Amino acid sequence: MRLATRANGTPDGELVVVSQDGARCLPAGSNAPNLLAAMGDWSSASAKLQALADRLEQGEGEPLEVASLAAPLPRSWQWLDGSAFDTHGELMQIAFEQDPLHHERPLMYQGMSDRFLAPREDVAFPREEDGVDFEGEFGVIVDAVPMGVTPQEALDHIKLVVQINDWSLRAFAVPEMVTGFGFILAKPASTIAPYAVTPDELGNSWQDGRVALDLCIDWNGERFGHANGREMAVGFHELVAHAATTRSLVAGTVIGSGTVANKGYAQVGSSCISERRAIQIIADGKPTTGFMRFGDTVRMEAQSEDGRAPFGAIEQQVVKHTG
Repeated sequence: MRLATRANGTPDGELVVVSQDGARCLPAGSNAPNLLAAMGDWSSASAKLQALADRLEQGEGEPLEVASLAAPLPRSWQWLDGSAFDTHGELMQIAFEQDPLHHERPLMYQGMSDRFLAPREDVAFPREEDGVDFEGEFGVIVDAVPMGVTPQEALDHIKLVVQINDWSLRAFAVPEMVTGFGFILAKPASTIAPYAVTPDELGNSWQDGRVALDLCIDWNGERFGHANGREMAVGFHELVAHAATTRSLVAGTVIGSGTVANKGYAQVGSSCISERRAIQIIADGKPTTGFMRFGDTVRMEAQSEDGRAPFGAIEQQVVKHTG
């Protein structure tokens, strides 16, 4: 099942169910006016949404304009981002000139959740010199998760899977990290790709709580990377269980994988600019790739071997904030 949100002038938008070909949709209706409401009563809402998905596959539905879509979840109660790819962590330590981290638990921080950007929305930043960087990753949306849940139990609480561009301003990252209080300036609003999908929609690409798909990223029209999500050191179910160690998770909580990275980065490239810079430091002693400039574009689309793109594409341009 594929879900999307049409912008309708309200903060949470209008929830729609999307056909397999992405061409048609049916409104979820008053029982699930938006995705946040549906997550709050998922056991009831999911059956009704599946009935609409079945009708779509029988040919019903109205035309869907991707340009009209907001993020599937335009806002939520909580956004927790992990760092579950060891290769990314190792490269970022080089990029930020930091000592290796020694940690027994998964890495995770709490980010901005009151707004997620639309998949085709321009992204405004005040200054290029703040180090504008994209970060391609995957995420999950859970229903209500009780405190103390085990990883195996947490797997059943993962109701939807999403694709995310976790925007970063690198100039602020290290100063905020050394305070020990987490990110504020370095982490503006993230973007979510058009479609949130149920795990079964991914078929064999949903493996042990991981999205085993290539995340294809183009910067200014040129391929930058196509790392695969299968190399998470811990799966999403383990990230959910970690987040719920000392708190219950409210329905609609979004949990990210962190930047997708593979050991074979020489062949598959990277999912963020900072990684590319770290690779250049390793090879040449200094980075030669700069960060994004105003007018630059980024496109992200997870693809299966048969060419399917279950989440649709994020296509955005960086612009100067003038407000």
